[in-house]
Amino acid sequence: MISQSPDTSSQAEKVQIELIRESSVSMRISKVRSLSQTTMYLSRRAIQRTNPFLSEREVDLAFVANHYGENLAECLGLYLEHEQL
Repeated sequence: MISQSPDTSSQAEKVQIELIRESSVSMRISKVRSLSQTTMYLSRRAIQRTNPFLSEREVDLAFVANHYGENLAECLGLYLEHEQL
C-alpha cells in the first residue's frame, strides 16, 4: 500500500485506517463534525486577526465570501440588512 501522507509511515497509516474502519458510524461522523467546526473557527480567527477592524457581521460575510464566493456574501449582506429593518 502506498502511503497517502508523506510524513506518515505506511505501517502507521495502516493502523490509522484500521482504527477508522473499526469506529462506529456515529464516531466517524462526530470526528468529521469536530474537524469541520475547528476548520471554520480557525478560518474566522484568521480573518479577525488580519482584519481587526471588522465587526462580527463583517467577519461572517468575509468568511462566506472566502468559502462560498463574493456573490453569495453580497446577497447575504443585503438579506441581513433587509431583515434588520
